Amino acid sequence: MAAESPSEGYLFDLYRRYIGEPEDRTDVYLGFGLFLGGIGFAIVALLLYLWSSTFEARTASHLAWAEPAYALAMMALPVLMLGIVVLLPSERRVLYTSIAGVVIAIVAIGGFVYAYPDDWNGYGADYTAVVVAVYAVGLAGITASTGAALIAHYLDMARTAKQVETVDEEDDDPELTDAEVREDIDDAMEGVELSWGGVEKTEHKRLSFSEDEFDEVNVDTAAGTKTTRSTGVDQQVAGLKGLKGGETTTTTSSSTVDDQTQKLKELREQKRQEESSADADTKSVAFLASVRTRLRELVSRD
Repeated sequence: MAAESPSEGYLFDLYRRYIGEPEDRTDVYLGFGLFLGGIGFAIVALLLYLWSSTFEARTASHLAWAEPAYALAMMALPVLMLGIVVLLPSERRVLYTSIAGVVIAIVAIGGFVYAYPDDWNGYGADYTAVVVAVYAVGLAGITASTGAALIAHYLDMARTAKQVETVDEEDDDPELTDAEVREDIDDAMEGVELSWGGVEKTEHKRLSFSEDEFDEVNVDTAAGTKTTRSTGVDQQVAGLKGLKGGETTTTTSSSTVDDQTQKLKELREQKRQEESSADADTKSVAFLASVRTRLRELVSRD
């Protein structure tokens, strides 16, 4: 993509500053071209008129410079106003009305060039009234369309400004600070007492157990107790890190899945055998008890 020239960038900057974001590049170039062209026509017409005034009135030299001066002056205003309509984001019917007004004005200018000076302003057939009337109709059309385009543009700008103002008012709402949020939380949690884990706090001060709850528990501190004391600074530091949670000791098993599965099967089989032997012992005891009872009955009869 080619870089924009300085003039192109300047034109677009002017458009964005005074009108808005352009919809089409052609509208920007054509609009500024017509607008600046109308100003150029007016300047050239003024210079020609000033030069023609240096000659004697109605002489050939005077008329030779005065006629193009008047024609360019009549052309300057419609062209300048058409440039305004093209620059503004107006509707198509407004643009077509402006073009029609410019065409009518050009027809009137052609009539002026034809009638001036022999049939103009009291001389000859005097087409002055007809030419002025036609020019006025064209100028009225271009003026009406330009006014409509300006009004529509101003209304659009006012609508956009109102929307921006509304958004700004919504954004101006004060945001809650951390202190206010903390205060709201404290107010909401007032009267609610929670301990660690979200469990409701109670006023218990001691633990109580039933007397026979630990009767069957036998704690043998003499047998099977192994005390390990760490020796050395490194082991003590490692122990402290473990308590603080800084290090995690990971124990991995070297056995495979098949080995673990086999051990699980063996454990299940051993448990099943123990249950079977327990059932057999229970049946034997029951059988012996029944035999003993019968013997007692026989002895008591004798």
